[in-house]
Amino acid sequence: MNATPAPTPAPTAQADPSRIPPAPPAAPWEDLVTNALLGTDRRPPAQGAPGRAAPVTLLDAAAVATVRRRAGLRPGRAARRPERAPEDPRPALPPAAARRLALLLADRSGGTSGGRRGSSPDLTELLPQWLAAADAHGYAAPPQTLPALLDAARGRTDLRPAALAFAGPRALWLARLNPDWRFALRAAPGGGTALPTPDDPEAVRRLWREGLFAERVALLGLSRSRTPALARDLLASTWATERAEDRLMFLDSLRVGLSAEDEPFLERALGDRSRNVRAMAAELLSTLPDSALGARMAVRAAACVALDRTGDAPTIVVEAPPECDSGMERDGVVAKPPAGRGERSWWLGQLVEAAPLGTWPQRLGGRSAREIVALPVADGWQGELHAAWCRAAVRQGDADWSRALLGVPSAPEAGGPGAVSLAERAKLLAALDAAERAEWVGGFIAAHGLSEAFQLLGVCAVPWAAPLGRAVVDALNIARDAGNYPWSFSGVMGLAERCLDPAETGRLEALLARPDEREDAAPGAGGYWAEAFQRLVTTLRLRADMAAELGPTPPGRPPREPAG
Repeated sequence: MNATPAPTPAPTAQADPSRIPPAPPAAPWEDLVTNALLGTDRRPPAQGAPGRAAPVTLLDAAAVATVRRRAGLRPGRAARRPERAPEDPRPALPPAAARRLALLLADRSGGTSGGRRGSSPDLTELLPQWLAAADAHGYAAPPQTLPALLDAARGRTDLRPAALAFAGPRALWLARLNPDWRFALRAAPGGGTALPTPDDPEAVRRLWREGLFAERVALLGLSRSRTPALARDLLASTWATERAEDRLMFLDSLRVGLSAEDEPFLERALGDRSRNVRAMAAELLSTLPDSALGARMAVRAAACVALDRTGDAPTIVVEAPPECDSGMERDGVVAKPPAGRGERSWWLGQLVEAAPLGTWPQRLGGRSAREIVALPVADGWQGELHAAWCRAAVRQGDADWSRALLGVPSAPEAGGPGAVSLAERAKLLAALDAAERAEWVGGFIAAHGLSEAFQLLGVCAVPWAAPLGRAVVDALNIARDAGNYPWSFSGVMGLAERCLDPAETGRLEALLARPDEREDAAPGAGGYWAEAFQRLVTTLRLRADMAAELGPTPPGRPPREPAG
């Protein structure tokens, strides 16, 4: 049987590429977003199939654009896994203290809008104090708090030293992974890199020759704190090739551990080609009591200041230097005075400031500092002479001269025997120990009130000693009873919240009642004072709880220096 052949299929029509209509250009994504926001009634899509509703056309175009956008993304290269975070060997925070830290980092401020703070504590102002206390105990930060700690330190530069010390090595590990936290690397010695120790001198010298500027600064500071001679030798080895601004910064590192052994190097720096470097070298030398520069300045200053015994009472007479010679300029005297200053008085002040204070008892009849400061000064030179002695006492850290120039705290403001301003008094107070400083400021507040004391309170150690705390509380109470304008004391109130000893809480209980307002008092003053004292008491109780949560105060811990 013959098979019937299968029918041959009709040839399939082949599409002619030349006849395929080109795809319409895709609408930019921004145009699609604009159409969607304005609505297709107001702005219909620019392209679409005939007969299709405008909203459907818009959705189709968005779908196509989305596919195109996703298809255009290239997968990223597999990055190297970060190294494991370093261990922190310090003990963990007690659980109650860890919970307190979380609350402080949550930025739950008790302040309210409109300038009135209310009666709730401001937790953000307690965070610096909490961090300082935690650092003193040697605790490690809980790992889960590190991001919030770094964010807080990023926004507040005053927090950075304590926050980074508390955060420890893991903060630097995190900072390398997040550009927002790079400030932590800049603040760390050497930009967060490990520095060689002085027991590896070859590595130290290699980093000093080849390291980045930040690494060299950190290396110099570390070497100076551990082996001062090594740091000085490093600096001397490259001194001639360093830039002037770098020499200035490097020279400043010699303040740490400054001793007579540094004098030969500093004497050579007096001949530096940079005026700023010469001035810093002279300043450092003038703090060394037995330096050759101090002796030269003593001869020059003593030639300008003498004791006149011809009158009814001994009097200091002053003859300012007639010129500024090359020797004076080499020793750091700036020849050109600032605007408004006479040349000779300008030169005199610099000579007296740089001369050792031990020069004057021998020059002025064997008198003590207090007796010298009490002597009259002829021809209107007292202000200039005493101001120079103030600067010398601050520079040389001389407690006897600081006491003499401060005078008694009950003296009229800016009218002590030596200090001519509260700013100078604040600097002189820094030469006294914490207890004497607090006693003097407490006496000043008792005599003059709080209106001029804010600057002086800022140099007192925290927590305030009992006499100073009592003086502040008594002065606030007097101001309230007098009907004084209360908002002018908000700064002192803020300081008291951070600096008063929590043991003073009991004395403040009596001040919580709303006082009867005087007729001449500022409107609303009574309510403000009541809120302020309530906030002060609540904050002191909170600080006491914070201290208890952290545990007993470490033995031998000194009072903290002023809180910023």
